Amino acid sequence: MSGKTMRADILQPNYLPWVGCFDQIYRSDIFVFYDDVQYDKHSWRNRNKIRCKDGWQWLTVPVLTKGYFGELISEKKINNDVDWRRKHWGAIRQNYAKAPYFQKYSPFFEEVYSRGWIRLVDLNIAIIKMVSSLLGIKANFIRSSELGVSGKGTERLIKICQKIKADSLLEGAVGEDYIEEDKFKKAGIKLIYHNYKHPVYSQQFKPFIPYMSVIDLLFNCGEESLSILRGKREED
Repeated sequence: MSGKTMRADILQPNYLPWVGCFDQIYRSDIFVFYDDVQYDKHSWRNRNKIRCKDGWQWLTVPVLTKGYFGELISEKKINNDVDWRRKHWGAIRQNYAKAPYFQKYSPFFEEVYSRGWIRLVDLNIAIIKMVSSLLGIKANFIRSSELGVSGKGTERLIKICQKIKADSLLEGAVGEDYIEEDKFKKAGIKLIYHNYKHPVYSQQFKPFIPYMSVIDLLFNCGEESLSILRGKREED
């Protein structure tokens, strides 16, 4: 007789992530913020896109860079000499004020941008947890930095799964390019690739543009957002 399976997802925390991230959270029993790997400045860790009248625009959190080479994600500090919080909240308010559900959710985001963040990871994780709650996703979160697991690459992912007693790992589609599948098979851990199909939903501006921050879906679709991002498909 087989026992209950435990599916994990191990993902670096991004700023205002896209909808696919929250589908991964929904489909996982435990979601691991992979925060103790090297920070990549050419990534989504400190930036994302929002929809605007003429297309889309970047929202980028400024970070300290000079003399900080080789830092872990958990160590990266925000450059608060730049008034980024006022700028980001102003851009969000300007572009979504007339969206159907902006008034419903705006107080939660206004509170986020009123706080004095020091480390980027704390900002990102706070937003991800808050949005998960607003979407109605009941999730179990943990940071990899809390697990005390060493190693690199595939071997470290396996060790993390073993530490949290997960017997399957939900991995992003790009993982197929670097994951050593034979090692997972040998460890008895099932690999499931997240080949996510982006949903089309009602945006306040036309035409529809995919791959925006999840806030675009939330402000436009409200309580239907979770159903939309899941694609109303059967669970794996």
